[in-house]
Amino acid sequence: MASSPLRSKSHYHVRSISLTSRSHPLIPQFNEHLCRLRSSEGTSISNRVSGLEDLYDCVEDLLLLPHTQQALAQESHKKVVDAALDGYLKLLDACGAVKDIFSQTKEDVQQLLSSLRRKRDAGNFGGFLASRKKVQKLIKKLLKDLKGTGEQGMLPDFMDKDQEYVAIASMLKAAEAVALSLLGSFLLHAAGTKLQSRPNRWSLMCKLIHHKSNVASQANQMTFTEFQEIDAAVQSFMLSGKYDDKKTIETVQNQMGKLELSIQGLEEDVERLIRRLIKTRVSLLNIMNH
Repeated sequence: MASSPLRSKSHYHVRSISLTSRSHPLIPQFNEHLCRLRSSEGTSISNRVSGLEDLYDCVEDLLLLPHTQQALAQESHKKVVDAALDGYLKLLDACGAVKDIFSQTKEDVQQLLSSLRRKRDAGNFGGFLASRKKVQKLIKKLLKDLKGTGEQGMLPDFMDKDQEYVAIASMLKAAEAVALSLLGSFLLHAAGTKLQSRPNRWSLMCKLIHHKSNVASQANQMTFTEFQEIDAAVQSFMLSGKYDDKKTIETVQNQMGKLELSIQGLEEDVERLIRRLIKTRVSLLNIMNH
């Protein structure tokens, strides 16, 4: 399932980390990647995954520093580290749910394509639409869950005189917010026409990062994606009843083929995100176990 990225600046409204570069040389680099992510909202999800990978590269570099590991290993800081570890599990669970959605839709597309190529009953389009409705219902629930997670925050608020620790916790918190936002983009992308038709649904993602914005304006800036195109094409095809119209069937087949390729790309993007989250979680676990 593919989707159009939100172009509003609200999508990556995460505060820059305000510690001095003198005390922490990685902070300017981290903030630079954060700014790039904010300005990349009109680009593809794949580009934004790359931006998140850059962000986590900074986190990884920080976690490799001996004084960082000493700061995190302190008993007084254990609460935040434990919360971060649990948060990565939640993010990975959400990634798994997104993968399942893409997998189901790809399977539905392949079955319908196979049916059309063998010139079976084109009424199988009804089964495709029924499956899409189930997927959209699941997406609505997952967006609600992400909204709750974003509002609660996976990391607790922290007040500490240790600037080293504050820098680490701030970077983890900022990366977490971006990962949540990106997961929401995957889901909105996969939702297609139905979910996008109601502006109030878009506010779910905006609230993930606690930023008020003009939701209707966001919807107007959406590009028409393969998911939206296929939803519209199948519904139109069903209403027309022209199941023997070769030209119409070929058009739908072409759109289905594009959607299948788009889903494959999105699945690869989710896998990249999963690998990055696992790597950072393992780094935190290693610190706690030494």
